[in-house]
Amino acid sequence: MKVLLGLLFLWLFSSQGDADHLEEQGKQKALRSFQFPCDQVMLSESPSSSVHALRPADVKIVTAIGSLQRTEGLGVHREHLLQSTGKSLLEVCVETLAALISSFNPSVLHQPPLPGTKGVTSESQAIDLLHQAEEIVKLMKENQMMDFQNDWKLITVFFSAENPCYSCTSTLLKNCILDNLEKLKPVLDFLYNEVPKAFVNLVDFTELTTSSLACQDYNNVSDSDNNQCSCFGEHSIFNDNILRWSYQDAWERLLDYKGFDQKNDFTVILQSSLQESNLLLRLGRDGFNTTSKTPGETLEEDYISMALGLWNNMMEPVGQKQPYGATRMPQIQCPSQGSPYLFTYRNSNYSSSPETSSTKETSQERSYGTNIPCFDREPSISIPVSVHNLKPADIRVIAALGDSLTAGNGAASKPQDVLDVLTQYRGVSWSVGGNENISTVTTLANILREFNPSLIGYSTGTGRQTTKNAALNQAVAGDHAEGVPAQARRLVELMKNDTRINMQTDWKLITIFIGGNDLCHFCNDPVHFSPENYTYNIQIALDILHREVPRAFVNLVTILPIVNLQELHTSQNTCPKLLMRLLCPCVINPKNNSNELKKLVYFNRMYQERTRQLVESGRYDTTDDFTVVMQPFLMNAPIPRTEEGLPDRSYFAPDCFHFSQKSHSQAARALWNNMLEPLGEKTDNQQLEDEIVLKCPSETEPFLRTYKNSNYTYPSRTLNYGSQLLCEDRSPSFPPATSVHSLRPADVKTIAALGDSLTAGTAIASDNLLDLDTEYRGLSWSIGGDASLENVTTLPNIFREFSVTLVGYSTGTGSENDANAFLNQAVPGAQAEHLPAQARNLLRLMKTDPRIDFSADWKLITVHIGGNDLCNYCKDPGHYSAVNFTGRVQETLDILHKEVPKALVSVVDVMNLLHLRQLFVDSQTQCPTYMTDYLCSCVLTGEDNSLNLTMVREATKAYQLGIQRLVESGRYNTREDFTVVIQPFFQNMKIPLGQDGHPDVSYFSPDCLHPSQKGHSQLARALWNAMLQPVGQKTDSFDFTADIVLDCPTQSKPFLGTYKNSNHTYPPVEPTNEPIENWGSDLSCSEQAPSSHVPTSVHELQPADIKVTGALGDSLTTAVGAKPTDVQTELRGLSWSIGGDGTLETYTTLPNILKKFNPNLFGFSTGSSKETAGFNVAEGGSTARYMPAQAHKLVELMRSSSEINFKEDWKLITVFIGGNDLCQYCLDKETYSVQKYVKHLQDMLDIFYEELPRVFVNMVEILDISGLRQIAASSSECASITKNVCPCVLDPEENSSELQEIKRVNRDFQAEALQLINSGQYDEREDFAVVMQPFFRNALLPLDSNGKPDLSFFAVDCFHFSERGYAEMAVALWNNMLEPVGEKQTYSNFTHDRSKLKCPNPEKPFLSTMRNSGFRNSVLNLEKTEPSVPYWAVIVAAVAGVLVGSLLVWFVSGRRVKRHPHNTENNTKETSL
Repeated sequence: MKVLLGLLFLWLFSSQGDADHLEEQGKQKALRSFQFPCDQVMLSESPSSSVHALRPADVKIVTAIGSLQRTEGLGVHREHLLQSTGKSLLEVCVETLAALISSFNPSVLHQPPLPGTKGVTSESQAIDLLHQAEEIVKLMKENQMMDFQNDWKLITVFFSAENPCYSCTSTLLKNCILDNLEKLKPVLDFLYNEVPKAFVNLVDFTELTTSSLACQDYNNVSDSDNNQCSCFGEHSIFNDNILRWSYQDAWERLLDYKGFDQKNDFTVILQSSLQESNLLLRLGRDGFNTTSKTPGETLEEDYISMALGLWNNMMEPVGQKQPYGATRMPQIQCPSQGSPYLFTYRNSNYSSSPETSSTKETSQERSYGTNIPCFDREPSISIPVSVHNLKPADIRVIAALGDSLTAGNGAASKPQDVLDVLTQYRGVSWSVGGNENISTVTTLANILREFNPSLIGYSTGTGRQTTKNAALNQAVAGDHAEGVPAQARRLVELMKNDTRINMQTDWKLITIFIGGNDLCHFCNDPVHFSPENYTYNIQIALDILHREVPRAFVNLVTILPIVNLQELHTSQNTCPKLLMRLLCPCVINPKNNSNELKKLVYFNRMYQERTRQLVESGRYDTTDDFTVVMQPFLMNAPIPRTEEGLPDRSYFAPDCFHFSQKSHSQAARALWNNMLEPLGEKTDNQQLEDEIVLKCPSETEPFLRTYKNSNYTYPSRTLNYGSQLLCEDRSPSFPPATSVHSLRPADVKTIAALGDSLTAGTAIASDNLLDLDTEYRGLSWSIGGDASLENVTTLPNIFREFSVTLVGYSTGTGSENDANAFLNQAVPGAQAEHLPAQARNLLRLMKTDPRIDFSADWKLITVHIGGNDLCNYCKDPGHYSAVNFTGRVQETLDILHKEVPKALVSVVDVMNLLHLRQLFVDSQTQCPTYMTDYLCSCVLTGEDNSLNLTMVREATKAYQLGIQRLVESGRYNTREDFTVVIQPFFQNMKIPLGQDGHPDVSYFSPDCLHPSQKGHSQLARALWNAMLQPVGQKTDSFDFTADIVLDCPTQSKPFLGTYKNSNHTYPPVEPTNEPIENWGSDLSCSEQAPSSHVPTSVHELQPADIKVTGALGDSLTTAVGAKPTDVQTELRGLSWSIGGDGTLETYTTLPNILKKFNPNLFGFSTGSSKETAGFNVAEGGSTARYMPAQAHKLVELMRSSSEINFKEDWKLITVFIGGNDLCQYCLDKETYSVQKYVKHLQDMLDIFYEELPRVFVNMVEILDISGLRQIAASSSECASITKNVCPCVLDPEENSSELQEIKRVNRDFQAEALQLINSGQYDEREDFAVVMQPFFRNALLPLDSNGKPDLSFFAVDCFHFSERGYAEMAVALWNNMLEPVGEKQTYSNFTHDRSKLKCPNPEKPFLSTMRNSGFRNSVLNLEKTEPSVPYWAVIVAAVAGVLVGSLLVWFVSGRRVKRHPHNTENNTKETSL
């Protein structure tokens, strides 16, 4: 793409604004020089006869005409937008389209636009569009280089409305739109009648030639009835979207009416409108320029972006086209193999006529009145002074705040009149409308008027909130929550200034409903539209009412589940789908099960939850004459449905977004009933299609229900997390303890802790996601010291009950560097590799703090680490291996053991994080599922049986086992004053469940990953009890919900438990298993016969059909090292991919497997001599550059062999190469570059493709050779042997730029090789296929029982594989060959099992290819990554990020990265543990 754009710019600028003087020959030469990403399908001898099968290669000439008048009186100077000192948009568009098409048809011509259309002119100077069409046609007829009658023409018509439609009155808008369309008709008629063989693009340019589709100063409009909208921010975006859709719809109807699609050689296609995007932002600000380019260059780049967007739309079926602009340079789309033509209405199977639905929707034509069944409609005997004694008839004033749902947009519109949605039918608004009476219009106001006919404040008729008839309905269409405080202030002023209202004595009912627009746009700015900001804005509004309005009952209606709109959008109905996407993109656009959709659901739920918490805080119950009540009838409301179970559109306005009057009536009934239902018993899932019968106030409780008259108690917001300690003996040792094994709790004078965010106290007291960066160290389970044990349960607070002079604990909030953190040196985001640095910092603090007698004081140090390592394990199992993890913990403990006297180190075992998945799987928990990739991607994402989880599960066990063996080794029991004890209660953690069976998230912070204070309290109790339990009898499980009573030291065992005072003997090392005799396999497949006839297609090739086998590669294919006694001899007969020694039962090789299907297989190697090598042409030490030569050699061997039928026999060839390239890369980066590597592979495959008939090529993906570093580090013998074997991998220092570079090159070898194979260039032959076998992509380094690399899989040189390792490779390769592309196992777990071989699928017994797997080339491209992304066991499909656009994530992760510079290289997405 960059090359294409660069050349395009070079061509465009080379003319220096004088394209007319550039020779046509020069233009064509420049066009041909482009590098283009699409397959170059050249012009055939007979171009298409139908415009509906028109391919880019068929187009002979490209031109354009345009009407680009500037609208006078606008704030932005549009001449700067639509012209420059260089070329106009029309010129650039024609040239760009011609450049693109030249890749398909090098002889394409382009007819520049007429000179007068270059820039924007005033209307009087503009060249008439019809005249332009006539002139362009004349020029094409006169062009000697084309055949006007027979050549296909691509004509783009840019049409800009000469009179942009400003009015918000739907009738005027319709007339204005039709007037503009009338000016376009004669142009299209002329082209239709005069131009044969033409594909006409119609592009709406209005948005770029007016400052806004619906913007003008309404101060000059005298008709107040028409003054319904404004361009000063209230809802111009809403108007723009309605108008944009109306233009699109009107044009489509015009094209359908005129029948431009009837002729076979002519069509007009309405491409999606050009949007101003960021052009106005870029050009409308003085001096705004973020690049070094000139304004002319920047503008032309934008024009190219727009032209490419137009091209891409031509590649999209009608109905799937997207608006485009210049926000970013788009990726060029290519014609698909199935649809290689430009899309028209006909070949898109699209009709511009409204869709018809067979769904029986309930009729809109019905009465919306209601009967009031209540007999007692009397007010209170005397005006009540308490809001809790308020009867309906006591209400004197009614008001409402909100958005367009309360303003009544489209409520009474006719079903297909989308433009009329701009009309605000406030008189029928559900919560405050007062049209007619209850017998014909059901609204809350009309219901209350039956109780109090003198009610005032309700709205009538239509109009904006500023009209007189809007009264106290101050809802503003298009408003977000941030607009509600301003609405509240206007409402207060209106009530205070209304002489009919006695502000002090009249009772007021105010209904607030807001949030739909916030959710519709939250994805564009998640922080701005966060649940916290949403709630805060509502709080400001309620505070205003609470402060300024006496005697008020406020209904706060819970936001509805807006995601239901998606179903209305996807259903077969007459909804304007494009308009729905424009009005509510963050709801309509996300795909099912996407993180974007999960994030929407989470935000929606948190809007509901946060507002509930606000109301239940008691903030608005401080006076007896004011209250706020949540009315939740819409909280879980499903979408209304027809009898057939489909969404019922009759409940919606014509835009399928707003409520119709039918829904307004039902909402009014449901709200009234909610107001009469006691708190705790309110309906929260009202089905709008049900008959809703109005309830009546009860005789015993005739009041509007509040928390007080409902006898409802809000949940306590000030919970006590203290504990009781009932221990009588709290005395220290006497005389003072000299042995750690005689240490009593009261002997501990200093307490400290190391770890990650769990110990740092991240988000313990947070109530929102924006607070995730706060470290509540004073509440931390193992080291916090806020308050006392009476109200805060932490380990230090328990110890302070034994020793009031305890020091070291942390208080308050802050980082590890703050003074109040003291000896809490835990760091959020820390991994095991950061633990030694924490230990050194702790050591420094203890030695220098005057409160600590470093030599004499007993110290308790709690260490917990591992969560972040596990959360990132799947991204780089080598880096996060159990060996590395245990080594870092050992380094830390060694520092403490060497430097710290009188210390008991309590190591809390690694937590099993897999249980946390329950919190994110259960949809009832309201956990932020969209953040899983950020929080802990290797654990929280993917399916339950995914490779990632398997890897993490095994790593968790390995981590725990590594620490166990480290501690049980006795390494830290060499002194009487020091020991290390494992506290194992985290090994089996149980997720807390509520009474409803769903996870109880009250034990967790808002991210559902970190424990809340409630959870930390339980952890502290469990840790204390574990420390008292004897070693060998410690609890290895933890239940958050358990009633954990603090234990006490006993008279017989008053000490903290250690191995010695527990009389515990560490178990001996387990004996090794008996050696296995051989590494053969067993295979028992029911069907082993060949095809009934020799297949002619490689996509129907069965294992038994293979007659010949061959292999290319290096020493891994020659089987060096297969026998432990000999690392020099090439034992080709044991080669995993080509060896044929013995039988499968004794030697597992690919040929021995194939011989089970075809005993006459030929070509495999035997023994160790080259004479018996067969078709194994691999050579030790080979790199990729030797592959073409090996390919030639193999072809000649096969061609000259008398044992095979060269043309008829099916051949299987396996290629495995690249290890030596990587090992030598740093010595000659040019020779061993990624480009050269792929080029050599391509040359090799080209040879096979051109010279070998009937062949199936296995391309085995190169493994991540950095695993060699672990093997070399596993023993001193391996380190010395491999020192010179692979310098470019083994020599670089850990975390060095050289190591990162070799990892990146390794990854790019894999990515580019896969790209080559999936490019499609080897798919044209029916008897040839090359398939990537990816079992090495995520190969897990085999570990022994000590957590170290299992060297039995490797030769004595620690570089090549042993016979055992080669056998595993053969098994993995065979299984890969049978697995469909896209479902192939991408790892080999290196575990011995004689029965691991798969059998062909009886229903599809073929070797899997791209085609018979049902995949297209584009699906399996493996993207290159940055140098920081490791690849040893990375799951390619899980690499995509989810929440990277959120400012919240950037903010939190940004602070963390600053603390750990290493993490910016190796772990771009850390958890916050």
